[in-house]
Amino acid sequence: MRVPPHSKYQMPTNGENQNSYGESDTKVARLIKSYNLDADTGDRLEELWTADGDRRESLRDLADRFNKALLETAVAAAGVSTVDGEIDNLYRLLTSDDVSSGNRTEARARLEKNGVDVDQLEHDFVTYQAIRSYLKKVYGAEYERDSETTRVDKVIETSQRLQSRIRSVTEKSLTQLKETNQISLGEFHLFIDITVLCEDCNTQYGLVELLREGSCECQSE
Repeated sequence: MRVPPHSKYQMPTNGENQNSYGESDTKVARLIKSYNLDADTGDRLEELWTADGDRRESLRDLADRFNKALLETAVAAAGVSTVDGEIDNLYRLLTSDDVSSGNRTEARARLEKNGVDVDQLEHDFVTYQAIRSYLKKVYGAEYERDSETTRVDKVIETSQRLQSRIRSVTEKSLTQLKETNQISLGEFHLFIDITVLCEDCNTQYGLVELLREGSCECQSE
């Protein structure tokens, strides 16, 4: 799904007819069209999701793969040259919870200086749910264990999305206060976690950890 350096794209407009492409009204289908991604992008996503063994990629991995293609297209269209691994690093700087506010701000500023609309790009980034919807509606694809994990995955996805939003808003607010000398603060890193305490077994877990483990210590007792 690598995008050639000469590829161009057109950012979708808010009033665009979602069915104008004739293929699907899913967000992924619209973005494949508007960013002019490779014609086999959807085929590749479907192949990787339904592959056997180690070749299979999860919906979250596919969402990251797709989002990196959007980022690469936007960067190439802005005429910015990149070296191997740079797109992966830029994506990490824009999306990872482990990145400091200073590094994230620096990455955004660099992209915006070169003509990349970072706000639009981040709005276009898709979730694993959007990938699933696209593969099911367009390809009729299914993965046999998908239905078993859907509900837990949805809770994890919602939690992570909310935490990411809180982090983004808080980072922006702190940066603005810092730049206007209303607070004194060096380079900072936000830690936003949801912790679950089971009062029966007195064990404490991060929310995502608990959901992935499937039980607290009560189960072992």
